[in-house]
Amino acid sequence: MRNPMLAKVHIAKKELNLDDETYRSVIQRIAGKQSSGKCTDRQLTKVLEEFKRLGWKPSKKQIFKKAVNPQARKIYALWGELKRLKAVENGDRKALRAFVKRMTNKEAPEWLLPQESYLVIEALKKWIERVE
Repeated sequence: MRNPMLAKVHIAKKELNLDDETYRSVIQRIAGKQSSGKCTDRQLTKVLEEFKRLGWKPSKKQIFKKAVNPQARKIYALWGELKRLKAVENGDRKALRAFVKRMTNKEAPEWLLPQESYLVIEALKKWIERVE
């Protein structure tokens, strides 16, 4: 969880157009540290809340920018292969989530249990085999 939070802090810094001195003063004021890299997860959460108070709005694209668990990454990779093969009309994440929802009744690959991930992965593999 730490790396995505650090990434969000740096994205917020950039999107708020904070110079290094102002950014470090916010980190110091909120977390009592000179660097976001030295902050705990709780402190990073508070820093992000402060950036939101200052007007930063995280984009929805950042929420699932990179799947953390290996099964979800595999599902995204297989979906990308289907897109490359032009086997799906719409190869975006929204279409993949709709596919996952039809199969498992869960909204996103990141939320699947291992056995559900297995079913989705196998279905995608079979689809690719049929197309190739």
